[in-house]
Amino acid sequence: MNQNEEQKLEHFKGQSRLPKFATPHRYDLALKPNLELCNFSGSVLVDVSILESTRFLVLNSIDLVITESSFTDSNNHKIFPSEVVVVNDDEILVLVFEAPLIVGDGVLEINFTGVLNEHMKGFYKGTYVDGGVRKNMAVTQFEAADARRCFPCWDEPALKATFKITVEKVPSHLTALSNMPVFEETMNGDFKSVCFEETPIMSTYLVALVVGLFDYIEETTSDGIRVRAYCPVGKSEKGKLALSISVKAIELYTKYFSMPYRLPKLDMVAVPDFSGGAMENYGLITYRETELLHDNLHSAATNIQRLSIVVTHEVGHQWFGNLVTMEWWTHLWLNEGFATWVSYLATDVLFPEWRIWTQFLEVTAGGLRMDSLQQSHPVEVEVQNVSSVLEVFDAISYKKGSSLIRMLKEYLGDDSFQKSLSSYMKKYAFKNATTEDLWSVLTEESGVEVNKLMDLWTKQTGYPVIHVKFEDNTLEFEQTRFMSLGLQGEGQWIVPITLSVGSYSNRKKFLLEEKVGKLDVTDLYHSYYGSLKQNDNKNKKDTEKPWVKVNVGHTGFYRVKYDSTLTAQLRKAIQEKYLSPEDKFGILDDSYALCEAGEESILSLVSLMDLYRDDVDYLVLSRLINVCYNVAKILKDAIYDPWNHLNQFFIDLIISSAEKLGLEPVIGESHLNTMLREEVFMALATFGHKETHEELKKRFQTYINDKNTSVFPVDIRKAAYISIMRTSSALERSDFDSLLKLYREADSVQEKTRILSCIASCPDPDIVIEVLNLMFSDEIREQDTVYVTARISLEARETAWIWLKDNWDAIVKRWGQGMVFHHFIRDIITPFSSNEMAEEVEVFFGSRVTPSFSRNLKQSIEQIRIKARWIEKVRKEESLIPKLARGLTRSPMLTEPQDPKHWI
Repeated sequence: MNQNEEQKLEHFKGQSRLPKFATPHRYDLALKPNLELCNFSGSVLVDVSILESTRFLVLNSIDLVITESSFTDSNNHKIFPSEVVVVNDDEILVLVFEAPLIVGDGVLEINFTGVLNEHMKGFYKGTYVDGGVRKNMAVTQFEAADARRCFPCWDEPALKATFKITVEKVPSHLTALSNMPVFEETMNGDFKSVCFEETPIMSTYLVALVVGLFDYIEETTSDGIRVRAYCPVGKSEKGKLALSISVKAIELYTKYFSMPYRLPKLDMVAVPDFSGGAMENYGLITYRETELLHDNLHSAATNIQRLSIVVTHEVGHQWFGNLVTMEWWTHLWLNEGFATWVSYLATDVLFPEWRIWTQFLEVTAGGLRMDSLQQSHPVEVEVQNVSSVLEVFDAISYKKGSSLIRMLKEYLGDDSFQKSLSSYMKKYAFKNATTEDLWSVLTEESGVEVNKLMDLWTKQTGYPVIHVKFEDNTLEFEQTRFMSLGLQGEGQWIVPITLSVGSYSNRKKFLLEEKVGKLDVTDLYHSYYGSLKQNDNKNKKDTEKPWVKVNVGHTGFYRVKYDSTLTAQLRKAIQEKYLSPEDKFGILDDSYALCEAGEESILSLVSLMDLYRDDVDYLVLSRLINVCYNVAKILKDAIYDPWNHLNQFFIDLIISSAEKLGLEPVIGESHLNTMLREEVFMALATFGHKETHEELKKRFQTYINDKNTSVFPVDIRKAAYISIMRTSSALERSDFDSLLKLYREADSVQEKTRILSCIASCPDPDIVIEVLNLMFSDEIREQDTVYVTARISLEARETAWIWLKDNWDAIVKRWGQGMVFHHFIRDIITPFSSNEMAEEVEVFFGSRVTPSFSRNLKQSIEQIRIKARWIEKVRKEESLIPKLARGLTRSPMLTEPQDPKHWI
């Protein structure tokens, strides 16, 4: 290669996108996996258009050995490259030719070999158990940019093509699945070749192949689409619920988008080793087993709800993402935000009794929490380095994205919004689209300048807190960017404000377009007082000011801070049970966030929490429990509480709900009450309620001795496992050993993950170290470590940090900085709460951070600093907090165990 060519080659390096010399139209891909040696060989013929004369073809490839390559031009001349250059850092393959390739169509042929890796990305090795023997299977996971690990390709979402896929040398007893139905199957002794029908035009990240041992069940939609659920052998019945939901979801989306599902079949397959929850490959959705399989004996109500959300999310992607695809990863939220939103839309239709839209507020809360960080990012995020794309699969793309969609739908109205989405689907089917394309269609259909309204929400980081005060029958509004660190951030939004005065029938909505705005609410006050007289409401005085609630239903993506008068009126409205569960949720969530950011005192937050103690609505109580967890952690780090008054206060807040619910399921009770029982008793176990520990451990022992017992229903097991771990130690470990034995013997993935999500919650660091080290063994699948790290006890956080540092190289090697790897950073770093710890983390990672997790690391460190700052503020009120908690606690400290029948 001469100097001029080397300079040109350098030009291809460090680029976020491939050069536009050539574009692919069709791939003819043949793969030959060897499941015993865990490697594969393959060949790909790509129909390519040369758009401008060039001596270079540049495409993506990584971890592949190129054995042969050639290009046949439009004159049928076969040309071999003079050099084949692999640039590993940029994951590109450059084919250098002696003479320029002519403009026109041609065929690029490449032969290659690779390894079935163990990192759950690209073309990888999975394992399953058959007859007690662990065997290998082959699976693909190409999103975001890992198709290039399986075959050389133009691995960008906008470079769509059709795919003809053949898999060879498949053991004859195994099943081979791909995006399309089987076109032809040829037997050759103990092996077979499977050729699939050609796909419609689609992106590389949606190509899929699975080779393994499965049983399946199937149904057909009203439009004749064949839908199958592939499950582990002997467990096909466990796919029934997911299959039923997916069939109904296809029919629902077909009608909602006025666009049919465009493939002849949809397969769903449960994969034993899978880094995410599920992946929406066109026509072949892959799932983590626990997200697809429903077990009548071991699936809790939360498992069932999660399954519905995940299945409807992935089926929704067949339209949002697969049929219409984002142009580049900057617009990922068009995929994930919309799939999240439609999953709630579908689940609400299928299971209206779940009141799933009220639970959507948990999604909004997660988005608000992430987006209050200085290290957040816009919904439309610039992605320069493809290795950092995984970091964008976060609460901003999913949770903020879907919350903005809901906010916009509420503003435009259901009919206008649905009609717009149908037009968008029709216009961009089998194409790529940007956020601007969507806004353009919505603007055209609705007559509202959607781009002007929404650009401010998607192109800038953060969201506003609306400061509200009341003066002379006028509400005054001021918006500033809300940040958990208490900083003064830049930013201004066009905010759809909704408000009610004294009654939900007495409401207004308007757009706050400036930093400061005013609204005369004289008419709303007159209406309120008029309704009092009309209803002859003797309990109300004409002079009594009504409550004012801004962001009704908490459907807007912003927080609200009221002046002291409005705050007092709202608290009274909570006490008198005038407010909806959604608004009670919103007030508590906003109050917690304002307190964390230093804009409200901890005393004010604790006294607000006290108003929620008798609420048994799932949405409200689950948020209260969540706030209890977070406030308890801060207070433990901030103040000295030798008499445990604070813990007793948190127990006291939820004990009456536990008494109402009881430990036994009630025939005919609501789905929400069943979920609430699990959360309430998990909280009592976490806070160390003695009677809960004793009763649950007793029931656990009964279950250990008799698996058919009725005293250990599935929805209290997680609470029991927490009780076991919170009371276990290196010296008293018999219950812990029983739990480990139960894990090892469990056949249900739900039971296994339930146990894993509790076993690191022990206060004894020696036990936690033992659990963390188990993650390096074959006993815990690499995908399942996310459950373990999510609940490491506060007492063992220092131990976990030392373990992370000591094992860093081994963790990187084993988990390969994929999706699962990110949990090690987030779960082990964020529990700390001192600036000294933040600095220690920064020093350790100074020479270890890579672009693939740099944002994750910065966000985790910021969360430590947020808590450190909050603790400093809490300490100024240190002497008052235990006194307030003691005053609010209604039950005395209990030292003697109560009669266990108390819970039944």
